[in-house]
Amino acid sequence: MSDLLSRLLEQRPWLLADGGMGSGLFERGLESGYAPELWNVEHPERVTAVHRSFVEAGADIILTNSFGGTRHRLKLHQAEGRVHELNSRAAKVARNATAGIGREIVIAGSMGPTGEILEPLGPLSADEAAAAFAEQAKALVDGGVDVLWIETLSSVEELEAAVRGAQSAGVPIVTTFSFDTNGRTMMGITPAQLAVLQRQNHVLACGSNCGTGAAELVASIVNLAAASAPDALLVAKANCGIPRYVDGAIKFDGTPALMADYARLALDAGARIIGGCCGTSAQHLRAMHAALLAHERGARPSAEQIEARLGPVSAGARALLADASGGARAGEAAGAGRSARAGSPRLRRAKS
Repeated sequence: MSDLLSRLLEQRPWLLADGGMGSGLFERGLESGYAPELWNVEHPERVTAVHRSFVEAGADIILTNSFGGTRHRLKLHQAEGRVHELNSRAAKVARNATAGIGREIVIAGSMGPTGEILEPLGPLSADEAAAAFAEQAKALVDGGVDVLWIETLSSVEELEAAVRGAQSAGVPIVTTFSFDTNGRTMMGITPAQLAVLQRQNHVLACGSNCGTGAAELVASIVNLAAASAPDALLVAKANCGIPRYVDGAIKFDGTPALMADYARLALDAGARIIGGCCGTSAQHLRAMHAALLAHERGARPSAEQIEARLGPVSAGARALLADASGGARAGEAAGAGRSARAGSPRLRRAKS
């Protein structure tokens, strides 16, 4: 392994990924509904400040501010012709944020869903989706990312289109699903099916991000690890607790102590790349870093252990946990269990 991410993983038992870019930008004035990618040009110093806070908290991997950077997402803001500009700039802003740190930081090019429904139910073909992802991937690589990080997907079809497009850029690829619907993605995909997709698509690492909280995410990693090869590289990037609407704004109820406990359990579950998603601040990340430094990896946690420390786990995730194979024995992973629905109808903006 010669790429930076692989090299660091050869040297370290775990790497700390960053927290919630959207949360940090909202704290710095981003308004709901506005494209955060535009801030790479309009307010690069604010984006830099978020990246820098994560790096100073101990992050080994930071994701670019480009989650909605495909032409399909940017079209919502009349910016579909600015894919290369905004994505390459996102990569450069992230790289600049690591200046003077004194250690190697992996710059990961964030690539979220297109927001379109793929054929046959929707208007977007797999080839069109792959072309959009390829366009974004090229821009991110031109800007200097080390790896492409395809995140928060929910369907087999869109993941395969994204990987196909990203592969054209010639750098390593990480993929994560959001298992936010009773132990599955909103398109019904299980962690065991993602394990198959990792092998079939030859991605460097795979895992889970976003979702409905730390407990459910750790359960998804336990199930993913059970269905994966022993040497598979797994990623855990949980939301900071549960979002609540307080005083006109979305607040996440996860404390630094909860996120520290989540980090320990994620490592025990089998993840080697551990970070936070929506709502995770530098303060949370600092607690996670300290927890991982002091933690000696233990056995994979049970549903009861996860619930005792992090909160409830869904019935669907519990059912998969009851199967030592994480659901693979039930045939759920056979042929990756292609979903009838293609693509994600969710139009998520700045990831909180």
